[in-house]
Amino acid sequence: MTASSAPAPETLHPSLWRASQLARADVRCVDTGHVALSGQLSGGGWPAGTLIDLLVQQPGIGEIRLLAPALASVAKRSIVMVEPPQAPQAIALASLGLAPSQLIWIRAPRSADALWSVEQVLKSGACGAVLFWQPHIRAESLRRLHLAAQQGETLFFMFRPLSAAQDTSPAPLRLSLRPAQGGIEIGFVKRRGPQRDEPLFLPMSIPTMTPNIPSRPALVPRPVPRPAVTADRAGELVR
Repeated sequence: MTASSAPAPETLHPSLWRASQLARADVRCVDTGHVALSGQLSGGGWPAGTLIDLLVQQPGIGEIRLLAPALASVAKRSIVMVEPPQAPQAIALASLGLAPSQLIWIRAPRSADALWSVEQVLKSGACGAVLFWQPHIRAESLRRLHLAAQQGETLFFMFRPLSAAQDTSPAPLRLSLRPAQGGIEIGFVKRRGPQRDEPLFLPMSIPTMTPNIPSRPALVPRPVPRPAVTADRAGELVR
């Protein structure tokens, strides 16, 4: 059998692909909103129902602006932020197209409580996206969260420091994020496709702070049904 007559790997099994090309996505993908980035990802977007590992040089370098187009597209269901390094700023998020009424902020005094909360949210399948900040996490905990994400089609982004790039992870997509002049630099630590050593630069504009929303939106607290864990609407921060 010649190479030209050999069957395409993906026709044998969806988990197979040629090393020279991006894999065909076997899950629903959400457009990143950035043409250059989507063109570098299997399925042309962020894979839903799986762990996406974002390795950040430092918080606040534009990672939320990077995700904003995808988050806005799934915001018919709530967007959950678990243990962000700083209190979410509702006005800034609204300027990115994320209505405060759709945002849930979960704070947990212990890592175990935060992990439990994320796992339950993922299993419920009730939210459009989950963003989880965790500098240190065990490999078995990562696997549990990855399995929980696979039970639905929730976008699941986990933010960890760049040093975690050397750790093993079940995430099929792992990107490093570094600040750059006028934008953000994205490194492809792991993807379902050929290795890319050269980082991708994405220009990131600064959004205006005049969102078209009421100054005091009606908000309803949503407590997490577990002791020592509380959930607050991000919009309550701007009263």
